[in-house]
Amino acid sequence: MESGRIRTSAPRTAPRAALLAAAVALLATAVPQAGAAHPGLTGPAARAAAAGLAPRVDLTVLVVDDGGSAVDAIIAELKGSGVPYRRIDLADPNRPVVDAAFLSDPSDGATGRPRARYQGVVLPHESAFGPDSAEHRALQEYERTFGIPQVDAYTWAHPGVGLDHTSEGGYSGVLDGATTTVTDAGRAGPFRYLAGPLVFEDNDPSVAESYGYAGRPRPGYTSYLDLPVEGGGRASLVGEYAVGGRRELVVTFAHNRHQRQFRALARGIVDWLTQGVHLGRSRHYFSVHVDDVLAPDARWDPVRDCTPGDLDCAGGDGAADNPIRMTAADATYAAAWQKASGFTLDMVYNGGQGEQWKSAHGGTDPLAARLIADRAQYRWINHTYTHPFLGCVQDTGVVPWRCAQDAAGNTLWVGRSQLSAEIRNNLTWAAGKGIAVDRSELVTGEHSGLRTLPQQPADNPHLAGALADNGVIWIASDNSREPGQRAVGAALTVPRHPMNVYYNVGTAAEMTDEYNWIYTSRADGGSGVCETDPASTCLPAPLDTATGYATHIAPREARTAFSHVLANDPRPHYAHQSNLAEERLLYPVLDQVLADHRALFAANTPLVNPRQRDVGTELKRRAAWDRALAAGQVTAYRVGSTVTVQAPAGVAVPVTAPEGTRRQLVLGSVPFGEAYAGSRSAWTAPELLRTSVTLTLPTA
Repeated sequence: MESGRIRTSAPRTAPRAALLAAAVALLATAVPQAGAAHPGLTGPAARAAAAGLAPRVDLTVLVVDDGGSAVDAIIAELKGSGVPYRRIDLADPNRPVVDAAFLSDPSDGATGRPRARYQGVVLPHESAFGPDSAEHRALQEYERTFGIPQVDAYTWAHPGVGLDHTSEGGYSGVLDGATTTVTDAGRAGPFRYLAGPLVFEDNDPSVAESYGYAGRPRPGYTSYLDLPVEGGGRASLVGEYAVGGRRELVVTFAHNRHQRQFRALARGIVDWLTQGVHLGRSRHYFSVHVDDVLAPDARWDPVRDCTPGDLDCAGGDGAADNPIRMTAADATYAAAWQKASGFTLDMVYNGGQGEQWKSAHGGTDPLAARLIADRAQYRWINHTYTHPFLGCVQDTGVVPWRCAQDAAGNTLWVGRSQLSAEIRNNLTWAAGKGIAVDRSELVTGEHSGLRTLPQQPADNPHLAGALADNGVIWIASDNSREPGQRAVGAALTVPRHPMNVYYNVGTAAEMTDEYNWIYTSRADGGSGVCETDPASTCLPAPLDTATGYATHIAPREARTAFSHVLANDPRPHYAHQSNLAEERLLYPVLDQVLADHRALFAANTPLVNPRQRDVGTELKRRAAWDRALAAGQVTAYRVGSTVTVQAPAGVAVPVTAPEGTRRQLVLGSVPFGEAYAGSRSAWTAPELLRTSVTLTLPTA
């Protein structure tokens, strides 16, 4: 880069099918006029079309998949936000033929209206079926007739998609670190939720992570995302091409579902594809649980490369060897940080641990006093009274530990009475301090009681009863072990993302030392775990303990957390009270996530900070919705400005629609949903005695 502009270079080899499309002019058929007959329709359907009767358009997206990362990324966005779609695998020899009968129906069977089966089409590129094929012609005719938008997931800049070649004042090449801008048209349209510049990821300077083609717009093309290029002016990477009565959203940079630039644009791509009306909804969720509040945490030993008190660390007791625990000053800082950042932490507390600390330290505990004085500033979650292991009885005579057994070979379990007492006593402690706790939420120590592989492959059989005894509905689980929600008796799990800021460190040097031990090879002095674990990779060299946390670990963890935010993932993140103590390692990570979000998104797209019960409810609704879609039990369509959705009784329906949309009631109507990202959206269900949800879209 030079002077902030992208240097022009000769284009690399374009995708093969896209190159074929460059030589083919798009069909230039006029937009059908109101009252024009629908091609191929006969009888009552033709008369309905001629009379200007609006067609029925089903709220389903057609996805034509070539197996590439660009289409996969869009599928991930559709699936993650609950948008119904039908996927066609181009590599499947038995796939259906895309023709007029596949795409539409002359009549919906009830009113005689013509029916469009898909509200939008996603293609790998503009001529995925071949530019001269019957399927290509059928698809374009369908899009013209019903006004159906098409997304070209990844192509190159050429006249066939409304762009001049890169040699004519554009750019082709690596985009790592490039600063792009959403244009005025983009902000007025599908990307109205973006505020600041969008910087392409550059996570590893030694690796080319993004490649693209930026072209100069031709007549009919409206740029939504562009960048400066050498020689002056700007060239487009994302835009709308209107030609021959059709509209295409043209994306000319390669991407995958994990990259920040795609995740930031994904919402707008779906909004454009569906003309702002679709099933599904999404938010930017971010909540952080701070476990072990009031308890001390053991400290990493950089000499023995283990944590005293752990079963695999010979010698020493973690509780006695200089444990890590917040101070009153740390609690004061936490309250001030929350106020300044506008973000609320969930304090996951152990009242009994606090009482034990108080008794061992002269009967006073300034930390507890400060937290209790500021109790209304936090959310509080029950973490059991003394934080014991609540699964099987552990046999610690071996490493790793195993479940103890009786003489008959039966597993010994922590009993229901002890489980229930740990939950109940912590609630009683909080009530005595005036701390408001939702008794429906619980986080057990180490997520114990739930199955723990490999030693304990089943839940403690007494756990479900103890949860019911105490009114627990939402029990936390570890997302790295169990990403899906599941039932534990009448309760449901709420998976949480573990943050890679360790529980057993209070300083950046300790954190980096342990990180090096885990992520460096034996030859470099590490454990070598990264060499044998297929899910891990080794650092090229150990990090400097003086700078490694600030320059490598914290930015990576912030990037991971932010990726969850952008992916409509409501699952909480969790760290530990030790991360708010001493050098307060958690704050740089949180500050970066909050700063990145503020810099990129407009005020109409705030972070949503749900508590555990709200996350559980969201996941429960999503699971029921996904099951209904998979079973074909949802019917949803649009006729003119009216949207109708039918789903099984008891299944909440996620819907997104433009501002100004109203929900029809038995008597009158009310504004629909909640404002978010420039649209209205909500989980909704039919009124009593009704079988469907009906929305009226704004006509202006």
